[in-house]
Amino acid sequence: MVRNRTVWATAALMTVALGAAAVPAEAATPVTAPRAVACPTGWGSLDKTYLSGTSAPVENVRTGRHDCYDRFVVDVPGAAADELGFSVGYVDQLYQDGSGRPIPVGGGAILEVRVNAPAYDPETGTPTYPGRVAQPLPGVNLTGYRTFRDTRFAGSFEGVTQFGLGVRARLPFRVLRLADHVVVDVAHTW
Repeated sequence: MVRNRTVWATAALMTVALGAAAVPAEAATPVTAPRAVACPTGWGSLDKTYLSGTSAPVENVRTGRHDCYDRFVVDVPGAAADELGFSVGYVDQLYQDGSGRPIPVGGGAILEVRVNAPAYDPETGTPTYPGRVAQPLPGVNLTGYRTFRDTRFAGSFEGVTQFGLGVRARLPFRVLRLADHVVVDVAHTW
């Protein structure tokens, strides 16, 4: 009886082995390597500035996640790319323009983003961006981001709008000027 079980077990194993060997190659599931992403390098972490300005007001701020970097976008509808001046750089502490008030920003490093556009209508003084000083940016949720940790609105003073961007560490970044937008990309790694 023990011998019969052994014979049956051996026969079943041989059937499975022979059946697997008989599967045509095209029916087998191909094994693919994980997708390798080539990330840009050479951005650096030194201050970046472009001198220009616009009276078109800031209306929105948004963020996005990408394979190699997290993106911070300041929307300035009606501004041409060459009118969008900015100053972006790492600081030890974010201080509000005009008052000098310190604004706490979470993260391992603070990137100060200044856009040379008001967050108010220059004719009436009416705010065009709903941010509140020292508060997280409205509508921005950083859950799941690899680099971004915090955002703060620092205000708009004499036609310059100021933001604090808390990042994981002092990482390389680039700044792009596009029609209607200033874009800050912060790399996930060096």
